[in-house]
Amino acid sequence: MATAGTAALAQAPQTAAPAQPPAATAPADAPQAGLSKGEIKAQREFKMLDFNGDGKLSRSEVKLFPRLAAAFDEADTDGDGFVSYEEVRAFAAKYRAERDRNKAAQAAQAAGTAASPPAPAASDQKP
Repeated sequence: MATAGTAALAQAPQTAAPAQPPAATAPADAPQAGLSKGEIKAQREFKMLDFNGDGKLSRSEVKLFPRLAAAFDEADTDGDGFVSYEEVRAFAAKYRAERDRNKAAQAAQAAGTAASPPAPAASDQKP
């Protein structure tokens, strides 16, 4: 859940979840080789939020995190009422791309504003 989802994952309390056997689809079962530090952190946080260890997040598991809960429907692309780790990854990628586009647009706008001379003030203009 990226917009706010990935940020909300990062803001989750760092308490240990009750010990449960990992589900076959839990992100902890994914190979760690070749993953970035961010992806490893995301897997760990996903697993922490997945209180029942079923490998997916339910609304009740994310309700304590308003930003994540707000992005739930957008992240739940298959509409099954749960958000899988793959859906979280896809949502996070979409969020990052959107954020990068916005930053680039702001930078271009700032560069364009700096390159053009300031508009004369209304009091400076002659009738």
